[in-house]
Amino acid sequence: MAAAESSERLVRLLTHDGEILGRWVEAVAAILRGRISRAELERELTDLYQALGQAVREGGLDWRAEEYSEVRALLVELSRNRAQHGFTPTETATSVFACKDVLAPTTTSSAEDIAAYLQLARLLDALGLFTIEAYARTREEIISAQAEQLLELSTPVVKLWEGVVAVPLVGTLDSARTQIVMEKLLQSLVDSESEQAIIDITGVPAVDTEVAQHLLKTVVAARLMGAECTISGIRPQIAQTLVALGVRFDDIVTKATLADALRYVLRRIGTEPVATGGPK
Repeated sequence: MAAAESSERLVRLLTHDGEILGRWVEAVAAILRGRISRAELERELTDLYQALGQAVREGGLDWRAEEYSEVRALLVELSRNRAQHGFTPTETATSVFACKDVLAPTTTSSAEDIAAYLQLARLLDALGLFTIEAYARTREEIISAQAEQLLELSTPVVKLWEGVVAVPLVGTLDSARTQIVMEKLLQSLVDSESEQAIIDITGVPAVDTEVAQHLLKTVVAARLMGAECTISGIRPQIAQTLVALGVRFDDIVTKATLADALRYVLRRIGTEPVATGGPK
């Protein structure tokens, strides 16, 4: 089949007024089971259908060509929309693959039309795979953003007293989280004009050399801002581990509990804490 004749047949496959588009919308709507509005679905597929027809007319079957730039952009937008609304990769790609079923030849189709359909089916397969790749990239971005948000939420900086802030740490302390701790602590010191900070590791299950180094970096960064850091939550097993590892905090003040640390820093700033049992 000559290239020009093949292209004409491909274009004809995609230009049956609104019949094919309508059947495509119906097929995808059945797959998505009403989880996206009919109006939005019609808008997505109409734009894609029109762009695909123009791309085939002008660029043939090379989906990587410049003529397919609008098609690729629409597929990326569709993939992002599906990923953000919780659709699966299969549901997302099927939105493209369903067009193959709509265009499938019948028993009365000519050999030339069947050959043209097979070419178009290969094109739709490639576009469907492109859609899955775009979906995967979007999911990675969403997961990464959610992980950052969880790190933010799991690393609060609280103001305990005028001039005193604290960072209660819970869970594993790694490089990424240490960076967030450092940034939030330093910003809090600036915002609250505090000169005392307590880093409480009561909720950190284990402290090894790496965790200790992370803590030391945070303390040094705070000191460069003119603040003194106290580390609380040094339980007996943690103290033994640090000694066994040869980790030394030198001139860094450490306390067994957050209450001990708060009592210490209040004395440092000239505020005598009130005993919980009332005045003696």
